[in-house]
Amino acid sequence: MDKKTNMGSMQMNVIPIKSEWKTGSQPLKANENIPISIFIKDKSNKPITKFDTVHEKLMHLIIVNKDLSYFSHIHPEYNGNGEFDITTAFPAGGDYQLIAEVTPHGAGDNSVEKHWLHIDGPVPTAKSIVQDSTLTKVVDGVKATLSFDQLMSGMSLNMTFTLSDAATNKPIKNLQPYLGAMGHCVAISKDLKQYLHIHPMTAKGTGPKVTFMTFFPKKGVYKIWGQFQYENRVIVVPFVVDVPEMKNVG
Repeated sequence: MDKKTNMGSMQMNVIPIKSEWKTGSQPLKANENIPISIFIKDKSNKPITKFDTVHEKLMHLIIVNKDLSYFSHIHPEYNGNGEFDITTAFPAGGDYQLIAEVTPHGAGDNSVEKHWLHIDGPVPTAKSIVQDSTLTKVVDGVKATLSFDQLMSGMSLNMTFTLSDAATNKPIKNLQPYLGAMGHCVAISKDLKQYLHIHPMTAKGTGPKVTFMTFFPKKGVYKIWGQFQYENRVIVVPFVVDVPEMKNVG
């Protein structure tokens, strides 16, 4: 069975884990397939062998570069005895953060392990991570508008994507399930220290609105990627928002 969790809210039951990362022979080069092995261990350094399925997968692996202009959401295969493997390529030289999410059996929430990789090759000029002036974008024929019931750090809030066909402006009402949900959403702070993986509030529905409940732990600039499946393709819509500090009441 698929264990339903909301990885964007405050987590209360996380099992402490450690991770060991191994890659193919050095140097690691851009645009070449690189095998990556991730070993998940408990705090005593023993392999964790049993994991719960969360949204159809035992592990979700998010990869971003330092300026957050690159984003990838992939799923390593479990080989047993705590080892997950995947082969992937990186589009350019530079430093990449790899973020692995797993839920050891018996935990109420997922555990997150981060790792940096340096990739050899030409490094593109870094792009500024700047707050979007408008929260409507068109990606791959889909127009997406992002809205919040309130935008403030330190409190739960609702974040809604409203989707329509960019050519006709008609609301999209036939979203397909993506990894067992109406969509997925990842948010990472500009300094890459805060990480949120958020799932919709309900598994039902097919659009045009997809609402996520989340919790930004600290103020600051965040890049948000919404992922939706439409007409058999995954649409990734990025936004950059500036989350203000929670106001004192009274």
